[in-house]
Amino acid sequence: MTTQEEQITPADATIVASGLGTKGPEERTLPDSLKHDMDLCLQTLREVLDEFDPELLSTFDTVLNYAVEASAEHFSGVLVDPDPDNDGLKKAVEIIDEMNLHDAQLLARAFATYFHLANLCEENYRVSVLHQRESEVNENQAVDPINEMTRAYHQLLAEMGPAKAKDLLEKLEFHPVFTAHPTEARRKAVEGKIRRIAELLSAHKFLGGTDKKENYRRLFSEIDALFRTSPIALKKPTPVEEANTIIDIFDNTLFNTIPAVYRRFDDWLLGDRAGLVEPQCPAFFHPGSWIGSDRDGNPNVTAKVSRLVARKFSDHVIAALEESTRNVGRNLTMESDTTPASPELVNLWNHQKEMSERLTDKASLISTKEPHRAVMLVMADRLHYTIDRDADLMYHTCEDFIKDLKTVQRSLADGNARRAAYGPLQDLIWQAETFGFHMVEMEFRQHSVVHSRALEDIREHGRHGERGPLQPMTHEVLDTFRALGSIQKRNGMKAARRYIISFTKSAQNVRDVFELNRLAFSNPKDVPTIDVIPLFEQLEDLQNSVDVLEEIIKIPEVQARLKATGNKMEVMLGYSDSSKDAGPTSATLALHSAQERIAKWAESHDIDLTLFHGRGGAVGRGGGPANRAVLAQPVGSVNCRFKLTEQGEVIFARYGNPVLAIRHVESVAAATLLQSAPSVEKTNTEMTHKYSDMAAALDEAAHNRFLDLLNTDDFAPWFSTVTPLSEIGLLPIGSRPAKRGLGAKSLDDLRTIPWVFSWAQARINLAAWYGLGSACEKFNDLDTLRKAYEEWPLFSTFIDNIEMSLAKTDERIAKMYLALGDRDDLRDKVLQEMELTRKWVLKIVGDEWPLQHRHVLGQAIRIRSPYVDALSVTQVLALRSLRRKVDKEELSQSQQAEFIYLILCTVSGVAAGLQNTG
Repeated sequence: MTTQEEQITPADATIVASGLGTKGPEERTLPDSLKHDMDLCLQTLREVLDEFDPELLSTFDTVLNYAVEASAEHFSGVLVDPDPDNDGLKKAVEIIDEMNLHDAQLLARAFATYFHLANLCEENYRVSVLHQRESEVNENQAVDPINEMTRAYHQLLAEMGPAKAKDLLEKLEFHPVFTAHPTEARRKAVEGKIRRIAELLSAHKFLGGTDKKENYRRLFSEIDALFRTSPIALKKPTPVEEANTIIDIFDNTLFNTIPAVYRRFDDWLLGDRAGLVEPQCPAFFHPGSWIGSDRDGNPNVTAKVSRLVARKFSDHVIAALEESTRNVGRNLTMESDTTPASPELVNLWNHQKEMSERLTDKASLISTKEPHRAVMLVMADRLHYTIDRDADLMYHTCEDFIKDLKTVQRSLADGNARRAAYGPLQDLIWQAETFGFHMVEMEFRQHSVVHSRALEDIREHGRHGERGPLQPMTHEVLDTFRALGSIQKRNGMKAARRYIISFTKSAQNVRDVFELNRLAFSNPKDVPTIDVIPLFEQLEDLQNSVDVLEEIIKIPEVQARLKATGNKMEVMLGYSDSSKDAGPTSATLALHSAQERIAKWAESHDIDLTLFHGRGGAVGRGGGPANRAVLAQPVGSVNCRFKLTEQGEVIFARYGNPVLAIRHVESVAAATLLQSAPSVEKTNTEMTHKYSDMAAALDEAAHNRFLDLLNTDDFAPWFSTVTPLSEIGLLPIGSRPAKRGLGAKSLDDLRTIPWVFSWAQARINLAAWYGLGSACEKFNDLDTLRKAYEEWPLFSTFIDNIEMSLAKTDERIAKMYLALGDRDDLRDKVLQEMELTRKWVLKIVGDEWPLQHRHVLGQAIRIRSPYVDALSVTQVLALRSLRRKVDKEELSQSQQAEFIYLILCTVSGVAAGLQNTG
């Protein structure tokens, strides 16, 4: 590696990290605590690099210095020519371009390591701010200003009165569905190190003397290990391994955090009576999962896999409940003299004794004269045998377990041990009510075309292949229903009853699923009960959704389910494909319109509707703050229930830290409650009507502009050339392929995740904003657009999400990627639309640069920019070199692999730097 003449000192590097180096506008300041942590992490990383190779540190510092210089010029308020001729970026490009592959890989890993550390610093800052705000809350206030859920309920009480507010609270459901969509570019080995660094970093500022030195030694060691660990996994995870994502979140956060959410609400609502009386907060958190059951385009998810994953989830949650039951039981040491057992508890003990004298004798030996403790210890043992599937001793349902817990609770309350009854024992009841014996409700999904092909095969060859062998896919489709049935039998109906049909086009798609469910079983008694959920994804399907639903409810099996569930019905809306199909503006408006029409249709049929939102982390896939998204929904479309997909890096960001997980769940629950408030309903209804003409005009113009781009000759191969699409397909971040594999060979067949992810990597983010600028230019009424931004929740949320997306674009670097394609016409379309959209969005929000009004987020993104720039430059230069050399057949297989590894390192780093990329 060539030594660079111009270097920056360690002190300079620290200034750069905190944004106080090369002078830019006022946005370069950060809160002191955040700046301190970022300074500490950068300085430690620099020491790690120096210890590893002083030459690497020299290059890191030099490239960073030039990138900061270029970033200051770029964000000075004047749009810079995207050609990298300005000094800072040009010098950075020259340095990186001259590096050999090995050194470039190390440099990419250094910058990627910094992003992981920066993310932790920002997370620590958010946690510290929340703790600080909590400490300032006056206990005598009527409402806790920090807990959004209590604020929402307080507003409901004021607007609707106690009775109606309580009815809404009892209906409340928040149903996040964790998916295996491959947008998390960080490998599991890296996640473990990040968690340990987070613990050390959060403790560092509170220590002194020898303790602080030891903390720093360990911090240095972990950062050193993080840098030396390959950011790229050795292989793609299997679907069974992907289940560990949920298990990690369950263990580290959800199992203990969710009861804390319920408890915090009860503490406010009940005041001094909290923990002394029956709780008021229902167990409203109901996690679901597509991991191990989403087979749409993923041949690696089989019926066998579904069974294995379900067993993995079940065994793990029952083991957690066993441990929790044992711990709670051990502390119920109240003697029968002070807290006598109720007749109901005595009956339970006698039942346990009849079931197994061995277990009750063991419990009696431990808990002499402590009846509540003895009963709980036997219950814990029964959970152990539930995992072992001992038919004589096991709990056959979680409801039976909860019934026993409530027997203990009532006995304690009757014995005036109310704090024991409604303390940790109540937390355990909440855990059981939330997670059951299944942990997550597994949802099966398959493409509608697969079902129709399977039925054609069966009709031609017979259900058992009497007239010829069935296709392997047909066997697999039938076995999928058998797997669903076996999971349901083992873990209860909640464990697996939903079946989602991708690309639902008609009611026949739903009939197909019910027919296949029947055909999979010889004995009608074995046919599982399923709720078939239509998924409307593309623009045409969203527009036709009500007509299709009208036919669906005529299906006998659907009518039977409506009758059995009190007219409950679930409909899923796909944000991803609608955005790729119609563009972000048209997709947003089409989804809003579809929700409004479906809600009115459901009301006309007295159907209790749940809309399932297939949202992603990135703006191009319907991402953004979930609470604001809920509040922007049309009247009648929420009904105190909010269900959405959670995936990739979003799972870790929202649920990885207990404090942030509590606030996220409270925030979404608050919005879900508040969406039914008369004031919110009035605003959404009136503003949707008021700005309908504006929306229609924007929709038409944006849609036409988007289609003009996609319909340009050879757009698909050009897209593959100017982004790292092909290389992303090689990244081992998920078990599912990038294509659905149903035979199409065009952009239509490409999954939306790599579509969004690739544009983000190229620093263009086209999937989030393309078409809006032209639409605003044609509409050309800034006053109306600004008023809509101020008054209409849907439009303000949409514009804010696009502004965030624009903050992560860079037209200078974008032009470097677009130059890979040798298509001036397409390049100009993209760059012109980027500039036009940026101009109008900034005018609408009143900012000079993206996110100017969002102080911490805006500053953090801009301070990250130089680091992301360095990685992006490394990536695009590697792409250019790889493709040229491959075209000229100048590379061996091993050399190609080295280039691809470098590119994948940068992909991981850019994803960490930009966040919400997929």
